[in-house]
Amino acid sequence: MMIFRYAIFALFSIFVNLLSQFTTLLFYSGFLSLYLAMSMGTFAGLLVKYILDKKYIFFYTTKNRKDDGKKFFLYSLMGVFTTLIFWGFEIGFDLCLETPNAKYIGAVVGLSVGYVIKYFLDKKFVFREN
Repeated sequence: MMIFRYAIFALFSIFVNLLSQFTTLLFYSGFLSLYLAMSMGTFAGLLVKYILDKKYIFFYTTKNRKDDGKKFFLYSLMGVFTTLIFWGFEIGFDLCLETPNAKYIGAVVGLSVGYVIKYFLDKKFVFREN
């Protein structure tokens, strides 16, 4: 059941990420627009995924705001490597396929790979039992 929940949350976070990217690109399509959109999507997806993972995957209750800040920092830190995977796929698909939606296909592939890796990193380093 947990794997199913994690997959649903990952899909929802991917949707939030891509919607944020799409919205950003609607408003700005100039210099480095893809990178701005990817940054906005990453941040939006990160926030949603952190809240869902913390509460419904790892069942972690923060002790206070400081504890929550530490967990979010660690969660974000574990996401640096997986974000590089996601961005690499998105940029790679965008450059290689040169179609308007290639970047989104690359994003879905990269985010999917990244979320699998991120689960194990979060379990071992972020939400570990003391």
